[in-house]
Amino acid sequence: MSQGPPPEHVRRAFGLNTFDTDDVEPSADGSGWRFGDVVLEPVRDRAQAAWLSRTMAALDIPDLRIARPIGASDGRWVVAGWRARRHVSGSVEHRPDDTVLTAVKLHQATAHLPRPEFLDARRDAFAVAERLAWGEEHHDLDEVKGGRLFEILALSRRPISAPDQLVHAELFGTLLFDGDEPPGLVGFIPHFRPAEWGAAVAAVDAVAWGGADGALLRRWSHLPVWPQLLLRATLFRLAWHALHPDAGVTSLDGLRRAASEVTELL
Repeated sequence: MSQGPPPEHVRRAFGLNTFDTDDVEPSADGSGWRFGDVVLEPVRDRAQAAWLSRTMAALDIPDLRIARPIGASDGRWVVAGWRARRHVSGSVEHRPDDTVLTAVKLHQATAHLPRPEFLDARRDAFAVAERLAWGEEHHDLDEVKGGRLFEILALSRRPISAPDQLVHAELFGTLLFDGDEPPGLVGFIPHFRPAEWGAAVAAVDAVAWGGADGALLRRWSHLPVWPQLLLRATLFRLAWHALHPDAGVTSLDGLRRAASEVTELL
């Protein structure tokens, strides 16, 4: 983690008056700094961080441990570039089916939530890659870094009539597992797409980088418009890979493997 622990006035604002530097440790998922049962996380976008806290406070999902947000003493969700949440035990594990199931449950619970206003202004690699995957933007992508495969697969896109809703498309590798405890959700990267697209991204990630095989994709083929959502999930990751300055050969090999498995289902 590149950013050091939060300053004292931030800790005081969230009620952490008794801790000193020696009591602080990085959180297990690398998102912030742990003070006992509380984690303080640095935020880049104040509006998105406040949205995240409100959303995580509103979620109520059986069999999912949610990192509940903590407000400051004056009611703010963000203080001097930091937000607070409860600590959730566990570590990142590659448990693909559990992750896909969590995606399905999560998105059933978020179906009624409104589209965040800040999505239109997002221009990071993830946002651009998402629009490219859905054919809403068109850019030349580096052929060597995945652009050529993107062009080939994009020809197989077909219209999807499923309604858009709030989804989290970064679940694989971010859920925390602690033995037989339910999965732990500590964050939410918002997108507004069909519900099962979040599950499709998790499944593609698991095949590309988590050691899963095509059987995972077939086990969840009962989900609506699954092949086309898997295709768009693959295009999303390929576009992100082509846009990312540090993306390498190994990660692209995994995406090629995932693309091959997805193609079998189209």
